[in-house]
This record gives sequence, structure tokens and C-alpha cells, in this order.
Amino acid sequence: MDEKRTVGKAIPSPILDAAAVASLADARLRARVVVEGALAGLHRSPHHGASVEFAEHKVYSPGDEIRRIDWKAYGKFDKYYVKRYEEETELRGYLVVDCSASMGYRGGAASKLEYATWLAGGLAWLLLRQQDQAGLVAFADGLRAYLPPRGRPSHLGDVLDALGSLEARGTTDLGRALAYVSDVARRRSLIVLMSDLLETGYEAVHLLRGLKARHHDVVLLHVLDHDELTLPFEGPTEFEGLEDDRRLVADPEAVRAQYLEEIGRFVDGCRRSCAEGDVEYHLVDTSRPPSLALLELLQARGRR
Repeated sequence: MDEKRTVGKAIPSPILDAAAVASLADARLRARVVVEGALAGLHRSPHHGASVEFAEHKVYSPGDEIRRIDWKAYGKFDKYYVKRYEEETELRGYLVVDCSASMGYRGGAASKLEYATWLAGGLAWLLLRQQDQAGLVAFADGLRAYLPPRGRPSHLGDVLDALGSLEARGTTDLGRALAYVSDVARRRSLIVLMSDLLETGYEAVHLLRGLKARHHDVVLLHVLDHDELTLPFEGPTEFEGLEDDRRLVADPEAVRAQYLEEIGRFVDGCRRSCAEGDVEYHLVDTSRPPSLALLELLQARGRR
């Protein structure tokens, strides 16, 4: 994911599948394509413009000061919006990326880690475009990379360079990573975790709920490969653990029904636990265009 300057080349269609995005050599171009695809979809959405975190106004709610209502916005949108001052509008976003060995699985055009870095790059682009701050925390069995939130436009290059240097290796210590985030995020922030949760499960969600209890805005992007969601293999297959030495030979057709039941139970459990703790949950299938995954996140935030 080395960053290169692209001069005089046409920008591809904003909605590209994972294979097309993976073929782009320019990190900035990848981030731009993912974001433009999401924004194009958001423009067609009835929820366009409703997102609080990525706007300079917030929808009025009981308890807000009436004197801060933007009457010009009311005349235009027929809805009450409250003006927010500079210190209130500057959002700090922490993009937390799991780069443990299990994130290196690649069933299609992109590994789970590559897909997560595309989403993180797109979110960083969005935050900086709105004059907010974007920070990065990458982890596995320890901290792999940390960039404190910054709002200057040149910070996007720093974030994309750091994302491009990540490698999927090591085990997962999500507790240590989120404890670090909790320590550095001293004021209310947007915290977006991108992980497969395969070695942490419900413990991870419990930790995220702890961050939410500290008044952070917490989002979980549960990144899973399409193979992990469907078990499409045929014939006797040897399965290898990515974070340990375990090996298992099995006939996928014989275990598929039970496997799908288990993975469904796991995903539903994570989703339900997030809902109980007011943590925003999104299942991300790496076979889908990354712009659509980002679009669904923005639409959900608009509805919230």
C-alpha cells in the first residue's frame, strides 16, 4: 500500500468492488474512491445530512438552549438545528485497527486487514474533510502504531502511510489495546474498532461497553471474510489456526450446518451485547464493496 502520486489519470467509478479497490496502487486514491462511493450513496439516501458527528450543527433536543437554534437552517430544512461552537464541533476520532494474524486471512481479493485499512482510511478522510481530528491505534499482542488525533490536512498522509505499513501477525490482546485508548482519549471521542473478534469474542464487546459508559461514541465494525461467514469449501479440507498451531482436517459439507449455526450465534451475540450497551454494531463482509460498508455506517449514524 505504498503511496504514489497519480497525475492526469481519471478517477474510477466511486462504487468499486473489493478487487477493484485492491488494484489501486495509490493510497489516497483508494481512500477517495471509498469515500466518494459512500457519499454518492448518502446523497441518494433520505437520511442525507442527518449525521451529527460529521456536521457543524446538531438536531435540537429538549434541554438545548433555544438562543442557539439556527433559524436559517430551520427555514431551509424545516427542522430545528442548534449551532455548535468550534470547541464543540471539533470531533476527535480514534480509528482502532486489529492487525493480529487472524486478520490476514484472505478468501477473496483482500484480506480482512486490508479491508479494515480501507475503511479506516476512508473514515480518516471524512473526519479531516470536516475539519475534525483523526487518530490511529493499531494493535495485536501489543501496540503496533499510534498517531494522536490531528486535524491538519497533511495528517491524512501520515494516517495512510501508517495503515499501509501494517502487517497481520501475532496474537490479539484487545484488552490492552482498549485500555490504551481509554487512557489517551481523555475527552469524549468517536472510537471505531475494526476487528474480527475471533480470539476475543464477547470480552471485546464488554470492553467497548466500558468505553461507552465513559461517554465515548463507540462503533464496532465486525470484519469477517465471506469464507468465514459461509464455509464454501468442498471435499476434505485442512484448517490451520492463524494465531496458534492448531490444525483440523474436516469435511466442510458434514460440518457446514453446525458451523453456520455457531457463527450465526456468535455474530448475533456480539450484535445483541452491543445493543444492550449502546455500542453501534456493523457486520462487515469483505466480499462487499467497501464503499457500501462505509455508506451503511453513515446512514446508520444519520438515523441515530
